[in-house]
Amino acid sequence: MSDLHDLELLIESAVPIIYVETPEEARLDALVKRLGNRLGKPIIRWSVVSGLQGTHNVDSSKDKSNPGTALQQILQSDQEGIFVFFDLHPWLEEPVVVRLLREIGKQYSQIARTLILVSPTVTIPSELETLSVKFSLSLPGRDDIIAMILAESEAWGEKKKRRVQARQEVVEALARNLIGLSFSDCRAIIRSLIYDNGILDDQDVEKAIEAKYKTLDSDGVLSFEMETARFTDVAGLRRLKEWLGYRREVFLSDNAPPGLDTPKGLLLLGVQGSGKSLAAKAVAGAWQVPLLRLDFAALYNKYYGETEKNLRNSLKTAEMMAPAVLWIDEIEKGLSPDDNGGPSKRVLGTLLTWMAERESRVFMVATANDIEALPPELLRKGRFDEIFFVDLPSDDVREEIFRIHLELREQDAESFDLVELGKASSGFSGAEIEQAVVASVYASFARKEDLTDVHILAELAQTKPLSVLMAEKIHGLRAWAADRTVPAD
Repeated sequence: MSDLHDLELLIESAVPIIYVETPEEARLDALVKRLGNRLGKPIIRWSVVSGLQGTHNVDSSKDKSNPGTALQQILQSDQEGIFVFFDLHPWLEEPVVVRLLREIGKQYSQIARTLILVSPTVTIPSELETLSVKFSLSLPGRDDIIAMILAESEAWGEKKKRRVQARQEVVEALARNLIGLSFSDCRAIIRSLIYDNGILDDQDVEKAIEAKYKTLDSDGVLSFEMETARFTDVAGLRRLKEWLGYRREVFLSDNAPPGLDTPKGLLLLGVQGSGKSLAAKAVAGAWQVPLLRLDFAALYNKYYGETEKNLRNSLKTAEMMAPAVLWIDEIEKGLSPDDNGGPSKRVLGTLLTWMAERESRVFMVATANDIEALPPELLRKGRFDEIFFVDLPSDDVREEIFRIHLELREQDAESFDLVELGKASSGFSGAEIEQAVVASVYASFARKEDLTDVHILAELAQTKPLSVLMAEKIHGLRAWAADRTVPAD
């Protein structure tokens, strides 16, 4: 249904006070004007600058900056109609203003007056809750955003006397990633991208995602990860890549095919340094959606209830960024099962409720190193679509890891004996192999020598990997995962 129809229903249902939280004041004002003409009702407006406008039954010259004076005049008049108050929220803590609003609302059966309170943020006092209802302007959908892109492209073309260059897949990606913003915010971002150089490409999609996140802003608890990986940067994990590939189209689709549920998320359990975090980044990179990282350390607050509020606000922001990947790294550190009813238990409850009830396309990727520290409620079947175990890399995967990190440092991987390096690094994690390459590059540079296998083998020989230092713990983790998880490789 349209905004016009929804607002008309509220007014016709005799609700005395309607409050609207929106930065799009002009759009709401135009909507009310159309509705007034349609219903044959007068529209009276008030703001601190102009006072009451649109009525002859009250004296708008009297202390126009005082909303109490305006409300008093309305209460004492017999004027019916729709009264729109802009930015009244600073005065909603004043007892006199609240009382006047109540009195006007209670008179509705005798004098049909609808008060519409419009502000970027509105907190309705408890005294007015039974007399009021919230109205929200609709957000643009995919087709609306595509129409906006075409309109702004046409306007730019007329001004510059040339056409905007844009591939259809880029336009589709922009429309997909700008969903959740207001019309005005969408238009501002689209205009800035087009007016930059008249070209819309993959880089503009990334810019749009970043601009959207900055517009929503989540106070540091939820961070926007600019650098997402490609799956070509991730060695191994064959089964995980295949699993994600099967679900990409369904996740990105506005309407999932019949019988196919929208993918919800997965848990990556494994040995430290085995590439779980890189895999989480690669999901967002492969699907071309925003990657949001939830920081449990920043989540917690000493005041009762604030921690759960922070989590709810972060999850709300993630939903507004949808489609998106929500990455919770080392989730066990924020969900202690021995919390005895403290904030961790409340956070767990909030998170589980969201996981079960959310309908937005937010794909949650959680990583964990210590299965014993995870609460059993989180591991129950159905919480995640799947639980993957990321083990230490095999010989061929270690060879590929060496290739990736050598090429990242502008080395010719073909000049190295990758098979020998793979064998020599048995028991090493991907992170440990990366550090061996980094250390060997430093060593060769310090000695003014070209990097060779000898440098890397020397670094490997003097390193004790975690598989040796924590052999018992890793063995226990593998034993637990054997029959309970899916191998990622």
